[in-house]
Formats: sequence, structure tokens, C-alpha cells
Amino acid sequence: MDITIRPRPLQGSINIIPSKSQAHRLLICAAFADVPTELICPETNQDIEATAQCLNALGASIRRTESGYCIRPCNIPNQKAVLNCHESGSTLRFLLPVAAALGVETTFKLEGRLPQRPLSPLWEEMERMGCTLKWIAPDELLVEGKLRPGDYFIDGGVSSQFITGLLFALSLLEGDSQIHITGRLESAPYVTMTLASMAQFGVKAEDFRMKGGQRYHSPGILSVEGDWSNGAFFLAARALGSDLDIHGLDPESAQGDRAVLDAIRQLTAKNTTISAADIPDLVPILSVFAAANHGAVFKGIRRLRLKESDRVASVIEMITNLGGHAVATEDTLTVFGTGFTGGTVDSHNDHRIAMSAAIAATVCTDPVTVLGAACVSKSYPKFWDEYARLGGNYEQYIR
Repeated sequence: MDITIRPRPLQGSINIIPSKSQAHRLLICAAFADVPTELICPETNQDIEATAQCLNALGASIRRTESGYCIRPCNIPNQKAVLNCHESGSTLRFLLPVAAALGVETTFKLEGRLPQRPLSPLWEEMERMGCTLKWIAPDELLVEGKLRPGDYFIDGGVSSQFITGLLFALSLLEGDSQIHITGRLESAPYVTMTLASMAQFGVKAEDFRMKGGQRYHSPGILSVEGDWSNGAFFLAARALGSDLDIHGLDPESAQGDRAVLDAIRQLTAKNTTISAADIPDLVPILSVFAAANHGAVFKGIRRLRLKESDRVASVIEMITNLGGHAVATEDTLTVFGTGFTGGTVDSHNDHRIAMSAAIAATVCTDPVTVLGAACVSKSYPKFWDEYARLGGNYEQYIR
């Protein structure tokens, strides 16, 4: 699906959808709890559904309800399982060590760019601690064996998702374990969110030390909070002049992307430099905001090349095609405050590029065409419906 947007600001009230990042984590905790859990999550997406389906394949029973999910825990894991992660990096990296901790012989099926996204050094550490991993097809990964408790060492500079996956896995083992982080831990707030989710079920891992024999105790009913990552698009639109009343975001949230508010404030000044190390998912929309203002330099961008698209290349292409200017070095992205005219943006099947282009259209002078616009279903299936409800004017074309 491609769409062409006629530029105009947005107007109205919007309730931000549930947090994809928190939903993944609470589903996993609930899947290994003592009793069933009702998770209030009125809207879902492809990534959340991938995690729910994979947990079902491992032996849990998760069904969609009108208000969210009913999760019956996995009491006896299946001996073998096939887990289709689709394009969800979170699903793969969280459940890869979990399946290994359960001793389930598991085939992971991957789609899109996911087979090319890094699994090292998690791969090597899992093999050192009792498992065998091997590619049995370009998009299928087989995991055999069972993780043992003990000391795990992982580089924190590749993906915080590796640490989250290990935290979930080690919590399922009987013996004591500890995760030792080497180097700087990138995207640390996401690990904080993991620890907070586990704590809601009574499992603690202070200083990444995991006491063996802990059990997840379901609180019964839990609500997934609003998503700062997706809320960032509408917060940026409001700061660019759209008249939006935004609801459902907790200012005390553990979500690292609530830093978007401070980042937007910084970007209203000249000569701003922002570190992307802890907020890589915000760079596409913050780049749009910077281009429409005074420009900015984003440092610590290496990991953006390993996302759903090469987000350094796709952000530069988006800004350039809309009439702006941006350049990159190995670890910096410089966006110039040129403003936008309009043009055609290839989403490269990246939901954050598609939604960023839509927000850029609110301050363009000419129409904006987004190619592959349906990719928003990965995180925000109703994005285009909400965009239209708020006054966004576009035509859609089915290829």
C-alpha cells in the first residue's frame, strides 16, 4: 500500500496506544506465572501477536479478549516447538534464551531483515552455557540443549534485548546466576523496564543477580501503559504546530522513550547535539523535528543500521527526498534545519520511517507519498485511521 498525503496540520484528541515494549515483557512474565493473568491491552500489533503466538507454541495458553489477553501459564513446556517471530527482534531475542532455559528443542522462523540482525554475542554465550545453535535454513534457526545457571558475560553495546532475554531465561533456572555486562550498556532504560515488569510478578534481579528458585506470582489483572515510542510521533506533530490533545502517557514511566519530551525541548535551540545511545527508536521522528527547526547532530547512531531498515540510510533518504539535507559519519548523523517541501519516501518496510514521513507531511509545502505505508501494522495498525481522524488528508493506492 502506498499513500499520498496533502500537507496540513493535525487537530484533535488522541489516546496513545499500549506500549509494545511493556506488552512483550508482561506477556512473558505471565506465561510463566503461578496462576492466570488478565492483561489489559485493548490494541495489539504484529510484534505483540508474534510474542503471544510463540509463547503458545512453548506451552502457554494465550487468547485475545475484548480488553486484551487472558494468559494461562506454561506449566509443562512442550518438548519441541516452532516459533514464528515474523519480523519482531524483541520476540526473537527475548525468547531465544527462554526456550533454551526450558530445554525445548526450538526452531525459530524469521522474516524480513530479522535473519540479518545480529545475535552475537548472545549466540556464543548461550553455546558456552550449554546450548547448540545452528542455521538450518537462511530464515530458520534451531536451538538445542538447555542453559545452565551460572555467570553470564555479555557486551552491553550491541542490544539491550540480549540482557532482557537472559534475565527472563535465568529466572526460570533453579540455580543462582548473574549477568556481567561488559562495556557500556546501550538502551539501559529498556533493561530497567524488564526489571520493573519482573518485579510486578515478584521476581527480583538486583545488580543482575538472579536467585534460583524464584517464581512468578501473577497479580491477577495488569494494564499495559501508553506507548511513549509511538506517542513520540504525535508529540512531535504537536510541537511542529498541530493542535493535539494527547492522553495516556505516564510521565513516571520506566520507558526510556519518554525522553522525547526533553529531546524536543533541546531541539528548539540551535547547535544541539543529542545522544541516540539510549533512544535509537526516536531518531527518525527527532530527525524530522530537527530538519523543521534548527537542525541537530545525533551521536551514537551505529546501532541504527541494524534495525528494521538501515535507519541511518533510510532517515537520510527520507529527509533528502522531502527537500531537506542530512549527512552521516560512522557514528554521527547531522540533520540541517532546511525545512521540507515534499516528495516521495520509501519506508523500506520500516514502520518508524513511514510514520515519521507522515508527521513531516504536516509541515511540508507539497504532497508527500509514502511507499509501503502498510508497514505501520508492525507497531501501530490503526495509525493511518488515527491520522485521518485527526484531519490528515491522504489517498491510498494498492499495488
